[in-house]
Amino acid sequence: MAYKERDNRFTRWWFNIVSKRENHISEKTLLLALSLVVGVLCGIAAQALKWLIHAIQQLLTSHFSLTQVNWLYLVWPCVGLIIAYLFVHYVVRYDISHGVTRVLYAISQRKSRLKRRNIYGAIGGAAVTIGFGGSVGAEGPIVLAGASIGSQVGQAFRLSPKLLMILVGCGAAAGIAGIFRAPIAGMLFTLEVLMIDLTGATVMPLLISSITAATVAYCMEGYTAEFFFTQSEPFLTSKIPYALLLGVFTGFVSLYFSKSVMLMERVFRGIDSRLLRYIMGASMLALLIFLFPPLYGEGYDSINQLLAGKPGSITGGTLFYVDRNSTWFIAAFIGAIILCKAFATAATNGAGGVGGTFAPSLFVGALSGYLFAYICNLLPFGIELSGSNFALLGMAGVMAGVMHAPLMGIFLTAEMTGGYDLFLPLLIVSPAAADSVDAELRNSAHLPVVFAIHRASGTAGKSDDSPERQNGADSAQNRQSH
Repeated sequence: MAYKERDNRFTRWWFNIVSKRENHISEKTLLLALSLVVGVLCGIAAQALKWLIHAIQQLLTSHFSLTQVNWLYLVWPCVGLIIAYLFVHYVVRYDISHGVTRVLYAISQRKSRLKRRNIYGAIGGAAVTIGFGGSVGAEGPIVLAGASIGSQVGQAFRLSPKLLMILVGCGAAAGIAGIFRAPIAGMLFTLEVLMIDLTGATVMPLLISSITAATVAYCMEGYTAEFFFTQSEPFLTSKIPYALLLGVFTGFVSLYFSKSVMLMERVFRGIDSRLLRYIMGASMLALLIFLFPPLYGEGYDSINQLLAGKPGSITGGTLFYVDRNSTWFIAAFIGAIILCKAFATAATNGAGGVGGTFAPSLFVGALSGYLFAYICNLLPFGIELSGSNFALLGMAGVMAGVMHAPLMGIFLTAEMTGGYDLFLPLLIVSPAAADSVDAELRNSAHLPVVFAIHRASGTAGKSDDSPERQNGADSAQNRQSH
């Protein structure tokens, strides 16, 4: 049996239907139909998660002042982390981790079987964590929720492990497509990060799920890009050297980000007391958000401000609002946020929050790209670079470096912003960022996999899903490194 059943009238009726299906409908045809169903369900799940996050943020921060300090920045993150911790450990009763790790483990060790509780656990935990200010992203949890939806649908129809793995990939791709409205990036995520084989049997189901989930998102949100971007100036061939330099710069920024998060998560794993972990993580997160409010939540508002060419706007609600027109202060402020983001992300997860690293890498990338152009323009060499254009390019660079997925970085950035006119520099920056550091260092920088696997391995034996978690983590890590 593909899953445990309760012997009752419904299960016997369903068993008869599935048995008849096996005699009349081929698995290939069924897989295509189920990929459509998974796409719809994952698209709805992604939109539900986004709505919950925005509703909580709006409720808590809509009255915040842009010109004065907001002391509640010290309160809401702490409240959100304790609610998320209680929800995960006493309602879900399962360590969700960074999401992607669970999916890799299920593919490598559990024949792609994921439990139903991953769906509501990931969505509920991420909504509370991010809505209250946790400095993480919703994409890791929605990948886990989407993959679990695919697994549950496949198990219900008694698919073989090979086809179940494809449906798990469909769910993960649909989750990314539904939350970012980026169907191509969703498919590339499954191929580059989850390492699902690219064959004729996998491409069509992945495309169907991704496009369906993105269509659901467009129907519910409107046909607009995730970020509002208007190209401020055309990209000239004379700017290609700067694009290459930006690729190298964002590559090392991604390495710093990954290493810093790994280091901080190692520190949190070394603390045995859950209360002490919470106090340390919540205090660090609250203080960082109070000093740098753009660290609150996913930070997408700050990305939109930079893409619009308004760097002074990100100082709203801070102690430094009066210095928003100071040229070098803006550069220092953006640089400080880049340096602190990794610690805020690690503190969120270390204190018991639920979230991923897609949004943090996009956030750091946008700030890094804008800072690169901003400083180049300040130098006395007559350089004129578009800050908004380079902010967009920086998103692709850091994403490619952190995830080691250059194709996904290119298409995700283009689809999220509608910046297809900058496709050439995206093709330059993203591979340059992924290849700008030594291969050995880069392998240790697979943020969603390697350090998340280390975190998951720390709970070996604590989950009924993984009696041999350590071996599974090693297997998943080997899978990612090839």
